[in-house]
Amino acid sequence: MTHRRRRRHTAGRTAALCGALLATLLVRPDGAATAAEAPAGPAPEAVLHLVTLQPDADQDDVLASLDLPDPVYRWHTALNGFAVRLDAAGAAELDALPDVVSVEADEVRAMTSAPALPPSGRFGDGPATGGSGVVIGLVDSGLEPDSPLFAQRSSARRPADFDGDCAVAGDWVAAECNGKVVAARWYVDGFGTDRLRAASTLSPRDSDGHGTQMASVAAGNPGVPVEVGGERLGEFGGMAPDASLAVYKACWSAPDPADDGCSTADVVTAVDDATRDGVDVLSLAVGGTGVLDTVERALLGATEAGVVVVAAAGNDGAGATAHASPWVTTVGGTTGEARRGRVLLPGVGAVGGAMLARTTVGPARVVRAVDVAAPGARRSEARYCTPGSLDAARVGGAVVVCDRGRVGRVDKSRAVALADGVAMVLLNRRAGSVDADVHSVPTVHLPVRHAGTLLRWLRTHPAGRVTLTSGGVVERRVRVAEFSASGAGSGVLKPDVVAPGTGVLTAVPGGEGWTFTTGTSVATAHTAGVAATLLGDGLRPAVVRSALVTSARPVPGTPVLRSGAGLVQPDRARRPGLAYLVPPQAYRSWLDGRRTDLNTPTLVLADGDRAARRTITNVTGRRLYFSSSARGFRRDVSVRPAAVRLGPGESVTFRVRVSGPGRSRLDDGVVVWRGASGTVTRLPVVITR
Repeated sequence: MTHRRRRRHTAGRTAALCGALLATLLVRPDGAATAAEAPAGPAPEAVLHLVTLQPDADQDDVLASLDLPDPVYRWHTALNGFAVRLDAAGAAELDALPDVVSVEADEVRAMTSAPALPPSGRFGDGPATGGSGVVIGLVDSGLEPDSPLFAQRSSARRPADFDGDCAVAGDWVAAECNGKVVAARWYVDGFGTDRLRAASTLSPRDSDGHGTQMASVAAGNPGVPVEVGGERLGEFGGMAPDASLAVYKACWSAPDPADDGCSTADVVTAVDDATRDGVDVLSLAVGGTGVLDTVERALLGATEAGVVVVAAAGNDGAGATAHASPWVTTVGGTTGEARRGRVLLPGVGAVGGAMLARTTVGPARVVRAVDVAAPGARRSEARYCTPGSLDAARVGGAVVVCDRGRVGRVDKSRAVALADGVAMVLLNRRAGSVDADVHSVPTVHLPVRHAGTLLRWLRTHPAGRVTLTSGGVVERRVRVAEFSASGAGSGVLKPDVVAPGTGVLTAVPGGEGWTFTTGTSVATAHTAGVAATLLGDGLRPAVVRSALVTSARPVPGTPVLRSGAGLVQPDRARRPGLAYLVPPQAYRSWLDGRRTDLNTPTLVLADGDRAARRTITNVTGRRLYFSSSARGFRRDVSVRPAAVRLGPGESVTFRVRVSGPGRSRLDDGVVVWRGASGTVTRLPVVITR
């Protein structure tokens, strides 16, 4: 792959469309046009296409051979290609050239957060140090840098081999790149400025919030106080607090949220720039199709350049996994812990729900919102605590009981706070999630059954007083979230791992500055931060890709096809023992069709295969004895050799063999290698035949 430096592309440059079609009207001698000679219809519309060329092809020669317009983008590092506007005929003609690998139409893909899903109240609880000297590149919606989470840390090493730019535009000045943030750029020519929401800014600054959320989880500084409504709820930190951030804004907000997303042309350009700049980890929380398209080819180029690429599996549940390529560490999402609270009802006892605040409120007067409507407001509005619907004269100093619906949950508590209420009890009147949100006043969110108990108590205690108390954090059994996509794509197990993906506390621009985020996006940011800490500890990229998978903890009762290797374990990943190393050039061979030789840290046996080989390498620095076992299979699975003794850096190839008839078409389990020093290295295996 050529590494020629190219002109840097930001926003605002659009390709000139050349060669307008001229319709010629042939006229009969009597001046009437024949039907066969009628004027041609409108020219076919030219749309943006992503064109991938052979590594040694010359872009200018290809463009000149068909007299194509100037490209919107050119790519020279992660892959050789360009984005150009073509009609259908032009795309077909270009695709037929021998130097062309693929031609595909640009599309807008969604970011992989699921804000409508129930959060569980998990706080960011990253380490105090980690990731020093490492650059995490985030291809997302930008960054809001005005937070102590993104201030420069004197204890962190500056990255040595990074050469990224800090674009200056409008609301983003050069000082925003402060050492913590080492590069910032934006890409909009694929998405189109005419499709942007009015509040969007043509700069690296985040006007959506998603990019800031991901940056906070991946590399937010440690020990930042979380304060909401004047109450300190704890401290926050990212997974690699000493890492630097490089921001590549390729995702945008539209007037209709359904149209939000990331143009694939913008994403590929961001990946190309990040690779050339020299990022160490690339975090991509953008959906995908599960096929090996231009985005996946660009991510391959990044991997070949030594980048650890971490991407989201997607939120389609049973749908196809995004980023199914073996050179990407693909991440699914799990459920997490819950924050509980109680409402104490004198004479009845306590009813429980979700509560973020730690403050005890009361005993205090309690009122139903429907009974304290503001002058001029309808009771139906007050019932749901819509903004401006509550009478401050009757709400002041009281706990307000609001029904769920009509407006956002946090909008209700803001309305209570503006009316001088001291707390809120939020009622589910039908089945639904119970959520510990970032509220403006202490709030307990009750499920239907407890909502009914409270309402019955209120009818017999119209002047009653209640107390709200925190129940603290309740650990729930980890399981793969229903929305998390999974499956063996292209013969490769996906996702590779899972990480916390429901209700994770994240930073957002403006307002209280905090929210809870759900989706495989936040699980990806978590894993990208872990990868940065491993690189900061001195592990090589190939070892990091292996260690993230082989050190993961299995999710109890969950098939490997849903959870991959299991839950990411940062501390265990620091001591991988053995590694499944894949030379970067081997991925290219796999892409070209030789797919059985790839030494990935996962294994899929399909299409009648009864055996496969893998190679393990001792990365401990000591000569050690390692023994193997096969666990969890319904079939007979053996490993040969069953035990090995390896010196530092030495490798051995072993064979996994399946024998005997299976009781079902699908089977899974894990091959475990235990080292004499206590290391445990797992290889998840799926048998699909």
